Amino acid sequence: MNRVVHPIEVESYRRLRARLDTSHFPPLTRAVVERVIHSAADLDYASDLVMDEADLEKAHAALHTGAPVVVDVAMVGAGITRRETVCRLGDAQAGPGLTRSAHAIRLAHEQVGPGALWVIGNAPTALEELLTLDADPALVIGLPVGFVGAVESKAALRESGLPAVSNVSEKGGSAVAAAALNALLYHPTSAEEKL
Repeated sequence: MNRVVHPIEVESYRRLRARLDTSHFPPLTRAVVERVIHSAADLDYASDLVMDEADLEKAHAALHTGAPVVVDVAMVGAGITRRETVCRLGDAQAGPGLTRSAHAIRLAHEQVGPGALWVIGNAPTALEELLTLDADPALVIGLPVGFVGAVESKAALRESGLPAVSNVSEKGGSAVAAAALNALLYHPTSAEEKL
């Protein structure tokens, strides 16, 4: 991927690294941590995020070989650059015991099947619904924000054993969820590193 990095972003990363040493993180973990911090200007994400480098490596490979990317809301999709996303919220309907966000996840699962990367930054109920499905994801970026259900849904994601990026606190949101995916998207593949 040929990506021209704007000088403002270069300076932002320089300042981030001057305030926080991220050199101890493995490469993809570091990329995710730094991009999430960059998106929120919140250094606390360095200790709040939870992920596994081996899971990120598999997700990175899947992403760069064309695995679908599903988002819970259009705002997450708008933040993911250079990649088409699937968002079914516009087609979804709430029903008894089912939020519109949860229904959208069902619709997306029917559309994409196994092996997708799921990026949830808004609705805890979307993440909760994903955990009830046999989605067999390449990765779940579960970073919904809020005081109701966000912490619990992210804890359930970690307990599920699925490959995931999550965080412990109520923090999250569309921008940080998109940033986590973009970190994997922008990180070079081994073929690009040889160029």
